Formats: sequence, C-alpha cells, structure tokens
Amino acid sequence: MNIAFFLLPKQEVACVTLDSTLRQTLERMEYHRYTAVPILNRDGEYAGTVTEGDLLWYMKDSGGTVTFENASKFLLKDVPLRMNNLPVSIDADMEDLINLAKVQNFVPVVDDMNRFIGIVRRSQIIEYCEKVVSRQSQAQAQESL
Repeated sequence: MNIAFFLLPKQEVACVTLDSTLRQTLERMEYHRYTAVPILNRDGEYAGTVTEGDLLWYMKDSGGTVTFENASKFLLKDVPLRMNNLPVSIDADMEDLINLAKVQNFVPVVDDMNRFIGIVRRSQIIEYCEKVVSRQSQAQAQESL
C-alpha cells in the first residue's frame, strides 16, 4: 500500500522552524495540544522533532537563565533534541512506516529532496493494521466453513 494514502499534508501539520523562539514553540504546542512537533529548516527540509521534554530539560539545564517569561529571547535551534525521530521517504513501504511508528507517535514524510511533505500518525497505522487483521480473521473463518 502506498503511504501517501495515510499522509496528513504539511499545510495541516503544526510545525515550527529552527528560527522559532522557545515561546513560539511552546505556544504552538499548547494551542494544538501536542507533545511533539516537527521542525523544518529554512529550505522546508525536515530537521527533527521537538518534544515538551526537550524544552523543559533545556530550561532546567539553563540554571535559571531560560524562564517562561523570557522564552522569546531563545531560539529553538539551540535546544538539544533528545529523540531522533526519523522520517521516511514518500516512496517507503508499509513495513518501514510500521517499524518507525513502533517508537514514534508520528512519522515525518519527506520527498526525494528531503523536503517535508507531511506526517503519518501512529493511530492511522494501527487502524490500517486492525483492518488487515480483521480481514484475515474473516477469511480464515470462511475457509473453515
């Protein structure tokens, strides 16, 4: 199955850029109620995924330098990312997608020039797998009749 079928396109995904401030990132995550969002560089390429934990650890490790009040003075590109959420190519197969979805809430999808084109949510992959298993179960039940 083509993974484009599951793709939530870029324009519908809450993303941030490396030049976003911590405050902008926090506000976007809060507004959309997400715990992680994709990061894009200036060329629209996927640059990683930032999580709430990344932001909190950065603030904690700053020794009090970074606070919620002054978060607009610090850039996302300076925040170390603790997880390496890998993207897949739009040409990837379902097996690649499922393997990444086991450890990621969403899988970023890139084109052949590494430009971010959207995400596939883990919930969509689980729904697909559920349908496949259900069809197989029904087929086996009919064979046994």
